[in-house]
Formats: sequence, structure tokens, C-alpha cells
Amino acid sequence: MATSQPLPRRINDRKLYISAAILTPIIVLAGFARTYYLKALFSTPEIPSRLVHLHGFIMTSWVVLFVVQVTLVATKRTKTHQRLGILGSVLALLVLIVGILTALYAAARDAVTTTASGPGPLQFLVIPLGDMMVFAILIGSALYFRRRFAVHKRLMLVAAINLLNPAIARIPLEFIAHGGPLVFFGLTDLILVACVAFDTIKHRRLHPAFLWGTLLVVLSQPLRLMLAGTSAWTSIATALVDVVR
Repeated sequence: MATSQPLPRRINDRKLYISAAILTPIIVLAGFARTYYLKALFSTPEIPSRLVHLHGFIMTSWVVLFVVQVTLVATKRTKTHQRLGILGSVLALLVLIVGILTALYAAARDAVTTTASGPGPLQFLVIPLGDMMVFAILIGSALYFRRRFAVHKRLMLVAAINLLNPAIARIPLEFIAHGGPLVFFGLTDLILVACVAFDTIKHRRLHPAFLWGTLLVVLSQPLRLMLAGTSAWTSIATALVDVVR
């Protein structure tokens, strides 16, 4: 007599996404408290333009939406999660457009902090534009695979972690301030690898979405740093900045 095979146990990985939803706003607040969120308490320079205010509002909205979406899934309100996904698509497009414009205007007015031996605004521009390019690929892929929830949620998590670079770079710790891109990229990668390791151990396999998403984020970083010092990038950056002057 044939016996029925037991259904595979569904692995609950809510802890990973809830932890990410808690950690993300903490990192963003730690990075931008002095210059944006709690600016009234610190003697920091004035916010230079309305565009920067808009950028801050949109990025904050993205973080809030990420937390809300994770919470909705954790509480099994998937229908509401799916409906909010339409808003998320529009907001992701705004993150991309306003993020690029903010980076270009910052480079145009020489607002990027540099040192005597550090990169100039045109060289540094490769970092935020690279963040936006990686974000666009990850979000576009996540939306394409929105009906494959296991893929979608992992790509969304990688996209959210990728956007932590600017916040981590501004956390007022000496080793971050003096370490430059190698340190804040490294810390972002550490968070990403920790999430991937947790998921891999729990599921006993490395999910392809995490594999390819992590490779995209990590490999883009040294490529950007190598590109920044080339004359080809200087020419491209100059042409981009001239558009907004």
C-alpha cells in the first residue's frame, strides 16, 4: 500500500526580515541625525537646497515603506502588502530619479567633503550613481519576480541594504570618517553577508536571488573605485554635471 509523503515543513524566516526592518531605520537615523533628522540639535551646515530636502523626504518614505511592507508580511496581511506594492513601484522610481539629480547637483556645487588626498567631487560621483544603478537593477528584478515571493523578498532586502551606504558613511565614528569607501562599503557588505548567511544556514542552501544580488552589490564596489580614477570617468562625470549647472 502506497504511503503519502509528508509535506515539507515551511521554514519561517520572519526574524531575518523583521531584524532588517528594525536595523535599517536605526542606521539611517545614526547616519543622518546630525545633518537632517535632528539637525536643530547640532551645529551643522544648512541644507543647501530644496532638492536635498526632497531627497531626504523620499528616502525616508522608502525606509518607512520597507518597514511597513515587512510588517504586513510578518502579520500575514499579504493583500495589503500587494496593494502597497504599487505605491512602492512609484516611490522606487522617485528614489532613482531624485537620487541621481541630488548626486549631480552635489557634485556641481562641490558639496562633497574631500581631503587633500581624497577624491574630488567628480571622482566621488561614481559612488552615489553606482548605488542608484545597482538599486535600479535590484528593484527592477524584484518587481519582475513579484509573483515569485521567495525571489522577490530577497531582492528587496538586498536593495534596501545597498541603500545604506550613504547612512553608514555618515555615522560619526572615527574609523568610518577616516576609512573612506573601503570602510563604509565593507560595513554594508558585512550586513548583507550576515543576512545571506542566516538565510543560507536556515534553508540549508544559498538562494540564487541572494547569490546574484550579493555579487552585484559587492563586485560593483571595487569596479566603481577603479573607474573613479580614470580619465574616461572624469569626462563622463563632467558631461553629466554640466547638464545640471
